[in-house]
Amino acid sequence: MSDDAKPLARYVGKVVVVDVDAPYVYIGTLTRYAGDFVELRDADVHDLRDSDATRELYVLESSQYGVRRNRHLVHIRAEKIVSISLLEDVTDH
Repeated sequence: MSDDAKPLARYVGKVVVVDVDAPYVYIGTLTRYAGDFVELRDADVHDLRDSDATRELYVLESSQYGVRRNRHLVHIRAEKIVSISLLEDVTDH
């Protein structure tokens, strides 16, 4: 495991929000991070162009009402990731 990946170890098995440098947000259980990819299970892959909600509002609603799962498994290219945080850390204030 590279030094850059070590901070992700505490997120494995937990529901995370993955922001990418595209109009998508990913919410799901982090199961693996290796090399060029991060793996989420029971994930919501949401195209922000498909709704009027901002990224922040969509994530906040997912925190309050639950993850809208639409993928059993998804792999996200690490080079596209802007941030990863725990869904439980999402707050409106």
